[in-house]
Amino acid sequence: LQFKLAQKDTKKFYLFKVLRAHILPLTNVAFNKPGTSFITGSYDRTCKIWDTSSGEELYTLEGHRNVVYAVAFNNPYGDKIATGSFDKTCKLWNANNGKCYHTFKGHTAEIVCLSFNPPSTLIATGSMDTTAKLWDLQNGTEIATLTGHTAEIISLAFNSSGNKLVTGSFDHTVSIWDAGTGRRVHTLIGHHSEISSTQFNYDSSLIITGSMDKTCKLWDVNSGKCIHTFSGHEDEVLDVSFDYTGHKFVTASADGTCRVYDSYNHNCITKLIGHEGEISKVCFNPQGSKILTASSDKTARLWDPETGDCLQVLEGHSDEIFSCTFNYEGNMIITGSKDNTCRIWS
Repeated sequence: LQFKLAQKDTKKFYLFKVLRAHILPLTNVAFNKPGTSFITGSYDRTCKIWDTSSGEELYTLEGHRNVVYAVAFNNPYGDKIATGSFDKTCKLWNANNGKCYHTFKGHTAEIVCLSFNPPSTLIATGSMDTTAKLWDLQNGTEIATLTGHTAEIISLAFNSSGNKLVTGSFDHTVSIWDAGTGRRVHTLIGHHSEISSTQFNYDSSLIITGSMDKTCKLWDVNSGKCIHTFSGHEDEVLDVSFDYTGHKFVTASADGTCRVYDSYNHNCITKLIGHEGEISKVCFNPQGSKILTASSDKTARLWDPETGDCLQVLEGHSDEIFSCTFNYEGNMIITGSKDNTCRIWS
């Protein structure tokens, strides 16, 4: 990571492949750690595994009876894939041969978010039934149901050690849970509307939350107290992301702008202005030297997080882009669009 942070970044990205991935719209995309393969979820009820360099489809993961909405690799290992579906189940798959290990049943409504814990022993699923569940990968059983929210859970994330889980809900609150016991440690109260996005920083001392109330809040994990509220966006905050050091974070808004903040002195470092539509996804590259945004204006853009300069516009999609991600090295990007294609940029 230190080496990554030290590298000066002047790289331009070029379109490498366009994949007409599914007949019906895509939902989400994810890379494995080396970026050698990636997965796409779709309204066609499948998840597909793709070879990044050839653009060939390796496997189609079939078995869900409704939209496959949430998809993830168990990075850094990359040998397993989890899919969460509107059919209320989560499935665990072998990434190397496409076989299904387990189907996790128990939710009473759509699963809309999921995550592997870092050691890859658990999967957490978040559902429209207001609960999250923890599942044991090895034997396919439910370990705990996390109850307490009063509306849909639409965002969840483990901290880097895997001993805590954060959930964000349409009930305007965020909860921190002990991943070992399933017990709620803190309820983070203060937002005035639905939560859109939640994330821990790398050392798990801070949580950032974005909300439809147009604000973003920074919270102390140990006390559960709000450290600062960041206002300034003119519309809903749709996504939030820390850089890999946790010193900075970025907010993406339906107002078509992003803001980069300092996590410690709470100053706004810069604003990212240029998109002509709402920005639904934002992330830093692993080096922290670039920010990637996906917008309804059919473009993805790369930005300098210090100056706010737009470094590059990734054009070519014919409909809104709702998903964008870097591989671990930061030298490849996938964008997923409502035009039913994925584009690989390298």
